[in-house]
Amino acid sequence: MFALVRRNPAPIAVYLTLVVAFVTGVWWYGYAAALAQLDRRAQSDLALAADSLTGELRRFRELAVLTADRPELAAVLAGSGTLEAVAPILQTIGDKSGALDIVLLGPDGAPQSGTQSAPAFSHAGTPYFERAMDGALGVDHPVRDESRTFVFAAPVFSDLGPVIGVLLVYAGVEGVEGTWRGARPVLFFTDEAGVVFVSNRSELVMRARTQGDFLRYTSRDLRGVDVWRVSGSRYVPARAVHRTMDLPVIDMVGEVLLDASPARQIALLQAAVAAALCLAFGALLFLATQRRLTLAEANAKLEHRVADRTAQLSSANLSLRREVEERRAAQMQLTKAQADLVQAGKLSALGQMSAGISHELNQPLMAIQSFAENGQAFMARGQGDVAAQNLGKISELAHRMGRIIRNLRAFARQESEPLGNVDVARVVDAVLELLTPKITKAGVRVHWDAPDGIIVRAGEVRLQQVVLNLAANAIDAMELSDPKVLTISVTHDADRIILSVRDTGPGITEPEKIFDPFYTTKAIGAAEGMGLGLSISYGLVQSFGGMIRGRNHVDCGAVFAVTLIPTDGQKAG
Repeated sequence: MFALVRRNPAPIAVYLTLVVAFVTGVWWYGYAAALAQLDRRAQSDLALAADSLTGELRRFRELAVLTADRPELAAVLAGSGTLEAVAPILQTIGDKSGALDIVLLGPDGAPQSGTQSAPAFSHAGTPYFERAMDGALGVDHPVRDESRTFVFAAPVFSDLGPVIGVLLVYAGVEGVEGTWRGARPVLFFTDEAGVVFVSNRSELVMRARTQGDFLRYTSRDLRGVDVWRVSGSRYVPARAVHRTMDLPVIDMVGEVLLDASPARQIALLQAAVAAALCLAFGALLFLATQRRLTLAEANAKLEHRVADRTAQLSSANLSLRREVEERRAAQMQLTKAQADLVQAGKLSALGQMSAGISHELNQPLMAIQSFAENGQAFMARGQGDVAAQNLGKISELAHRMGRIIRNLRAFARQESEPLGNVDVARVVDAVLELLTPKITKAGVRVHWDAPDGIIVRAGEVRLQQVVLNLAANAIDAMELSDPKVLTISVTHDADRIILSVRDTGPGITEPEKIFDPFYTTKAIGAAEGMGLGLSISYGLVQSFGGMIRGRNHVDCGAVFAVTLIPTDGQKAG
């Protein structure tokens, strides 16, 4: 993979540049959105703080207005009352309200009475006194005895209506600051001169924003949000959202500094997530591209190999076709050789039986000649009935000879017909008739009970050759045996028909070799044969879809069992 990167780095560099630009845009957008949320929060925090401060001072403002309406104060200022009666009232109100001081001023601004032995100086000419003398409520925030206070000046009206004096109520700010001390965010309230009068950070109190002892900061507008960058202060955040609010009720401006680091953290987190997603997508895209290129190269190599392999396979296919043709020709030759071998086996068997067959044919011929001569003599004598009997015997002998010749011709012909329905009893009868001379000469007794209607799927001539080979081998095997009994039987086993040929000879010496070509147990010169009869019979039975097995009988002799398949209409039972 690194080799691929070194080979083509330009797309990766372009993609990384786009990712950096995109992540920067995400950071900037997320930072601006977070700052907007912090700005709304700062505004809310400042509004709560301003309500808390104005609410605390409002009760002293109302205290000044309500106390100024008391008739005792107007009586003293009008000259009809005494100061000794007013002083306890003011003291009681001050104690119950928590005011720092309550002072009653005359129309010239000089103190008439108070709760804390107010210093004797005239308030004439001060803005709050003059405003009160005009009938309105005056407000000021002087520093008194190194304490920051708010003073509310309420006019005292005479019974006739004009203002005849002023009532001053002093309130401290330390109580309000005590609940804010150290809390977040940073809050401070400045007067018209820009001096911090109230704050939850003590190091900011009484510092003027226009002087060098205030915070060192730079202000920057970010999409409508005023962001301060502050340096040199342990208790003020380095980056903060700045908001202001006018408070005309107390003649001040409220300000708040809310830490902006959460906005940076949120923006960085969003940028990191965007970068991770982009890099992950880029990595997947890169891997997919490289995989596609690799697959394309591999596909090209594979197509080249497939083309080479196709050429090789085409050449091999031509060679295989030639070999198949050669094998087919060899198979045809083998089939022909097998057919010729089968035919040779049949002709060999006929050759072995020729002497007996000629004897079987010679006897009827001589009898026919004798019956013919006798018939002529009887005709000459006029004994027609006796001559007719001789003619009938001649006809029977002719039928017998015809049957023998017909069986010979059927057995000798080379069968080429497909498999069909063959009657097992008729096949065995034909074989026994062919073997009659051999059976008679060998002195063999035959046990054969022909069953009715046993039909199998086979070739009639080929099945005759199998039975002939087995019966002839059985007769030859019993040459030196006593007794000599040939037993042929047909049994049913489930869906099979089993034709058994048993002899009473010495049995089989090597049962596992009896179907091997050229294997024989006959002594040299004892009989003709090449040891191919059982091998040919094995192949013939297999061509019927059956099988042939040979074994020694428990008593004596050998038993050959030919298993054949019945036809659809044949029922085993």
